[in-house]
Amino acid sequence: MQNTAKWPKVLPPLTPEQKQRSDEFMKLWHEVLPQRYGLLEKFNHGFPVKRSRPGFVTTLEIGAGLGEHLHFEKLTPEQERGYHCNEFRPNMAAEILKRFPRVNTVVGDCQQRMDFADSSFDRIIAVHVLEHLPNLPGAIREAYRLVNKERGQLLIVIPTEGSLAYSLARKISAERVWNKRFGRGYAEFYKREHINVPHEILEELNPYFTLESRSYFPLPFLPMVLSNLCIGIALRPRATPLSSA
Repeated sequence: MQNTAKWPKVLPPLTPEQKQRSDEFMKLWHEVLPQRYGLLEKFNHGFPVKRSRPGFVTTLEIGAGLGEHLHFEKLTPEQERGYHCNEFRPNMAAEILKRFPRVNTVVGDCQQRMDFADSSFDRIIAVHVLEHLPNLPGAIREAYRLVNKERGQLLIVIPTEGSLAYSLARKISAERVWNKRFGRGYAEFYKREHINVPHEILEELNPYFTLESRSYFPLPFLPMVLSNLCIGIALRPRATPLSSA
């Protein structure tokens, strides 16, 4: 059962000004990241592509941002028709519609039940999403409901939030971008955004999914959270959830 004492995590409310800054920065960061940090983006979006099983038709990408991941995919017309981008922020979803009109864009909360039938998708992709979700167990249960139990995959990339390497990297990347734009403390943003750390995410995934493969960036030969920035994980759904789920 879900640990109701921990989930969903309760965040302090945002003022209208804070909400505007948060939405503006999230869009800005998705624009800056591929321009300045190409190697990181290559890992973020290359991992799900490389680990996808052949023959998939339908894809749900949750937290699709500005649709950056689609630049890394080589989709057939059938796979494009079966590709659904889910994005919570309407200002970002509008950019996906503009940039990628041949795929489907859905505005909504991936932590809630979505308007798709059970087992609808061969792939569910979440690139730097699960660390943001106050109701992480709800999102994972919904992903399990939607993924095809016979051939489906859940393909995720998460940051090593809490590690020394990630904390240092944030100081010289996202925090600088925030301060240049807003001139005030970045903690306002990241302390309510990266709220789930790797061990929490893996713990919530385990009742519903099993590990296929895992890769670390930038030091795959040193597979430790402490010394890396991101982890790519390919999972397959269990036939039935573990009884403790």
